[in-house]
Amino acid sequence: MNNLGLIAIEAISATLAFTLARFMLKPYEYTRESRYLGLPLGFASLGASYIFMGAALSFSEPFIIEQMKWLQLFTGAYAFAFLATTYYFSQKAPKRNINLLLQTLLSLLVLGLVISYLIVLVPPTFALPSYKVVDEYFRIFNMILAIYIAICTLRYHALKPDPKTILAPLGYALLAFSQYSLLIWSFDSSFSAFVGAHIIRLASLLVFFFVSYKAFITPQTADIWKRCS
Repeated sequence: MNNLGLIAIEAISATLAFTLARFMLKPYEYTRESRYLGLPLGFASLGASYIFMGAALSFSEPFIIEQMKWLQLFTGAYAFAFLATTYYFSQKAPKRNINLLLQTLLSLLVLGLVISYLIVLVPPTFALPSYKVVDEYFRIFNMILAIYIAICTLRYHALKPDPKTILAPLGYALLAFSQYSLLIWSFDSSFSAFVGAHIIRLASLLVFFFVSYKAFITPQTADIWKRCS
């Protein structure tokens, strides 16, 4: 798979992720409840991470490539943190103190993401550790959070089956497997693991697109959200 093919996959992935973020913003627009903000923040961050990786593949200047790769690494990790935080608090009773804690944590995550960008972009450049080593740790971190979210959504559907979102656990499981495949590629440079990771990621985003369209976009569900506002 050449650079042009990889850039195309990153562009498609980013488009899907940003579309999903727009879909998932609708519950917040209808209800104005902060517990619905983590999902669009998470998928928007995923989209940004794919753009950064596409940019890293597009440039020829080594310094810029290194910056884009670090930005992709940080943004992807924060994306999974946004999603995991949202699903953790979605299992709590929607009390005022819970909502305040969620707002505080989301704000801290946004602040942490901005600080991470400053560390990478603003001179003087901080001495960063080996990208390969950090990348492996971040892949493990992302994979653990994705598995946690898949378990949360699976448990929720076991208690309250919902045909509109029943495939959500599959989407997160595929995201986790995509991170695992990239981890394998980092260890042994397996070409099949690298290609498989990108195919699995696209499959997961398509699953989320199907789920989000049914849950947030169809006329019936739009009326439900409006009645909740």
